[in-house]
Amino acid sequence: MSVQVPTTLSEATVEGISAARDEPDWLLEQRLDALAALDDLALPDVIQTPGRRWTDLESLDFESLVDPDNQSDTTERSDAEGATVLSFEEALDDHEALIKEHFGSIVDPKRNYLTALSAALFTTGTVVYVPEGVDAADVTIRAEMNSRSLFSHTLVITEQSASATILESITSGDSVPADSDAEGRYFSNIVEVVAGENSYVQYGSLQNLDEDTYHVTLKHAETDTYATANWIEGNIGSRLTRSDVETSLAGEASESKIVGAFFGHEDQHLDVNARVWHENENTTADLVTRGVLDDVARSVYEGVQDVGEDAWNTNSYQRENTLMLSDESEADASPKLIINNHDTEASHSATVGQVDAEDMLYMTSRSIDPNTARNMLVEGFFVPVLEEIDVEEFREDLSELIIERLD
Repeated sequence: MSVQVPTTLSEATVEGISAARDEPDWLLEQRLDALAALDDLALPDVIQTPGRRWTDLESLDFESLVDPDNQSDTTERSDAEGATVLSFEEALDDHEALIKEHFGSIVDPKRNYLTALSAALFTTGTVVYVPEGVDAADVTIRAEMNSRSLFSHTLVITEQSASATILESITSGDSVPADSDAEGRYFSNIVEVVAGENSYVQYGSLQNLDEDTYHVTLKHAETDTYATANWIEGNIGSRLTRSDVETSLAGEASESKIVGAFFGHEDQHLDVNARVWHENENTTADLVTRGVLDDVARSVYEGVQDVGEDAWNTNSYQRENTLMLSDESEADASPKLIINNHDTEASHSATVGQVDAEDMLYMTSRSIDPNTARNMLVEGFFVPVLEEIDVEEFREDLSELIIERLD
C-alpha cells in the first residue's frame, strides 16, 4: 500500500533544496526521480503475524512531521590525515566524480518510501573518502538536530588496503518552535559504505535523540575481496526507532560484524534489524545484539543471515538477547537463517526474559538494596556487547548513557 505524499512536497521544493546548495544537474535529477517514485512506493516491511503488525509505521503523520524547507543541524567533523572528511555539500566541490559513481549504489533510493523521501530531501551528511593504503583511525561525526525534520546522507569509500574507524553521535538540539503544531520530530539517516579490496571499515553510531523524535536509519555496506565492514549501533533515545544495519559480503573472504545495543523505557518503541548477505565464498559474519526494556517500552528484532548458492565455506553466527525490567514491557525476536549452500557453518539464537529472580535474591540477601542489585545486573547484561566494541571512546559513551538511563 502506497503512502500519501505530504502536500508540502513538490518539484519546486526539491529544486529549491538543490539550488541552495549549488548541486550538479545529475544530483537534482536523482532527487526528482526519488520524489516521483514516492507515489508508488510502500513503507518498509515489518514483521507481522496473523492479525498483528509488530511495528506501526502507517500511523506516521508525514504531513505534520516533514518540513523540507526548514532543516537545520549543527555537525562537527574531525579531520583524518590523508583522508577526506567533508560535509556532503563541500565534498561535491572536490570529489564530484567519486560521489556520482557511488551515491545510491549501495542503498537504492527507491528501495521504499522512506529511502526515497530521504534521497529527495536530504540537506546534511558527510563524505569520508580514504585513499589506497591510508589509515583514518579516529574520524568523528557529532550531529545535532535543530529542526522539526532532518534528512542526512553519509557516504564512506575506502580504497584498496585503506582503513577507517568512524564514530557518529546523534542528539537533539533546539526544540521545535513553540508555534509549531507538529506532535513530534523526524530524523532520517542513510549511510552507504563502499569497502574496497582488503580495506577495513568500522562505523559506530550512537543515537540519543529526544523522545519526541521518530528516528529512521538504514546503513548498508558492500565489501570487496578480503574487505571487512563492521558496525556498532547504539540506540538509547527517540520515541520510535526503525534501525536497519546491513552488509552485503560481495567479495571473497570478506567479513562483517554487526554489534547492537538498545535500552528502551517509558513508551519507547525500537524496531532493530541486522542483516547480512553472503554472496561469495569464504565469508564470515557475526551478529550480536543485546537490549533492555523498562516500563511499557517495546522492542522488535529481526536478524537475517542469507547464504547464497555460491557462498562456499561460509561462517555465520547470530545472537540476540533482550532483558525486560517490568511486566508491562514487551519484546519480540525473529532470527532467521536462509541457507542455499550446504558448505555452511551457521547458528542463530534469541532470548527474551525478566531479570533472574535467583540472582536478585542472592544479591539482596547480601545487603545490596533491590534497585542497586537490579542496576548491577543490567550493567552486567550489557558486558558481552561492550566487550565486542574495540573502540574505547564509543564503549565509554554507551556505558555512560546506560548508567544515566538506570539512574
